[in-house]
Parts: sequence; structure tokens; C-alpha cells
Amino acid sequence: MPSSGKPFPQNVIAVIWDFDKTLISGNMQAPLFRAYGVDEDEFWDEVNTLPAFYAAHGYPLFSKDTAYLSHILTYVKEGKFDDLSNKKLRELGAEIEFFPGLPDFFRELKETIEDNPTFAQRDIKLEHYIVSTGLRQMVHGSRIDPYVEGVWACELLGVAAPVGLKPGKQKGDPKTAASAPLTGIAYAIDNTTKTRAVFEINKGVNMHSEIDVNARMAPEARRVPFEHMIYIADGPSDVPVFSVVKQYGGRTFAVYPPGATKPEFRQVMELQAQERVLAFGPADYQPGTHTHRCLTTWAEQIAEAIAKRWQTVLGDSLGNPPTHLPPEKGVPTKESEAPAEASEPVEKKDVDPSQRPEADSPPA
Repeated sequence: MPSSGKPFPQNVIAVIWDFDKTLISGNMQAPLFRAYGVDEDEFWDEVNTLPAFYAAHGYPLFSKDTAYLSHILTYVKEGKFDDLSNKKLRELGAEIEFFPGLPDFFRELKETIEDNPTFAQRDIKLEHYIVSTGLRQMVHGSRIDPYVEGVWACELLGVAAPVGLKPGKQKGDPKTAASAPLTGIAYAIDNTTKTRAVFEINKGVNMHSEIDVNARMAPEARRVPFEHMIYIADGPSDVPVFSVVKQYGGRTFAVYPPGATKPEFRQVMELQAQERVLAFGPADYQPGTHTHRCLTTWAEQIAEAIAKRWQTVLGDSLGNPPTHLPPEKGVPTKESEAPAEASEPVEKKDVDPSQRPEADSPPA
């Protein structure tokens, strides 16, 4: 359905997921701690102490959301995670256990839209994305990875650029880098910069690297309008993304763990009371559950709106077909001839060219 000045047909539905406590019950790093015999609670207690530690050493702007990345590197350096590499992280990702119904729901939701004959006629697509403060390699190693089009998450480095590096096309060995011990941070995303990922999806940066996320783009020129987005997450840390998506017409959904405690349930209720989310439900994605039905219905409603807009645009572009017009009153036709005699001669008058009817334009 592209038209002049519109690079994208805007036929994509983006379902954007948080990861920890949204798709899984805890933190994705749990398999990492088990593999190296590290107490998970002690690790996170240390991480929570890091901002104060670094502030005392003159670094008051130390990021709380991504503090754990530097602590993982400290564990590597001190031998607690002695051989930890990106390859190892990806392998550990295979151990991540998901909430009921996953990853099957990702496939089912996509098929619900793309296998619908009406939606398929309009080439409507559904794409899943993950935006997380967790580790990208662990997400890629998990069972959910085959069902997602893109992952925004933290990335650690297994290679360091040498001094004296020259500009130009670089050569490297990704396999060797993936197997090397981790030494630095390549990319970090926190609860605020998650919104950048959403704008990248909105503008199509993830599919077209030539587009800059800061480039000015009219809403009708963007790949995935916000009203075609559904964002699913678990709590207050996702308020920045909830706010952006909802503000621009998208749909927001909060989840709580099955068998949630009273505080966990009240937390998502409060998000709805504050109008951060449109709805909430348990993190149970099996067929027949409230969450399954709500997210499926939303996806169908968005697809229906896209199909309706497509039909409207198509109708406007085609216009009405030419038809035979009924004769005007008093104008002779083949069935009725003009009077044989007239009481007065009919005077011929020149017609102003500006008043002459224009010929129909040929169809586009």
C-alpha cells in the first residue's frame, strides 16, 4: 500500500517484549550463576552496593541499571567467571525456562495474523521484538530466539581494538572473538534508553541501517506506527516505555507472575490506575488465558484497522468507474426527436471554454 512520499506500506504489527519477569519468572542470568557456583542473591546484593562504592571513589554518575555488567567483568578478571565468553553466554541461554505457553505463543500470534486470508491479502505482518536490560547473547541462545525479529539488550566484548587502528574496512574473526574471555562493554541499555529501541522499531532503523534514529520523519513515513505496537512488561521500571508507546497511540500490557503475591498484583493494578497500561494479566500465555485472549484480540484489531485503511486508500486511488449519464431534461435522444417546428429560431451561442466539461482522466 505504498504511495508517493511513503517509503513503507505500514502493514507491520510490532509486539515488543520485556524479558525478565515478563517472559521468565526471574533474571536470565540465573543459569550463569549456577554454572560457576556463584550465589545469585549475593551477586545482586553486591551489585546494589556498587553505585555507593563508585560514588565514594568519585564516580557519582555510575549507572544503576547496568551496574551488573561491570561486576560480571570483575568476576571474569578475578577468576570467578574465568572462561566466560559470549559463546558460553549463548550456550547458557538454552537453559532459560519460560512462563507457560512460551515460546509457542510467539508462533501462534504470528500465525493468527499472517494466516488470516483477509490480512494475508493485504500482506499484513506481525513481528516480535525483545527490549531488555539483560544479556543479548543469552536471549539469542534461548528457545525464544527463532521467533523474534530483533533483540535490544546488553552486549559484552570478547575483543579489544588495538592502538593505531586505521580507518577503512576492517577484517576480523567473529568466532574467535565469541570464544574469547569477556573484557569490556560493547552496548548497554537501561530502563530509560529502552525508549530509543522503540523509536528505532518505529522508524525502521533495525531494518534499514541508512536511517538515523534521530532523523526527522513524518509519522506517515515511518515503518511501524506507534498505533501498530503492543508493549508487554512487568513493572514500574518499564514506565518510560509504557508512557511513550501509550502516548503515541500504542497498546500497553502489564503482567504479573502466576500465583503472584499481593504486592506484585497491586503493582500492576497501580500501573493501570496511573493510566500507564491499558490492561494487565498473569504471565500465562497458554490458549484460553486472559493474557492470551487480550493480546490476540489486540493484534487482530490492529490488523483489521490496517486492512480497513488499505481498502480506503485503494478506493480513493481508483476512483469511480465511468458510467453512462442519464439524459438531461429537454435534451433530445435517439428515442425522442426535437420538435419539428419552433416558434422562434434557436440562437447558437459560443460556450466559454472554461465551462466546457473536461474529459475523464485515464485510470492511474
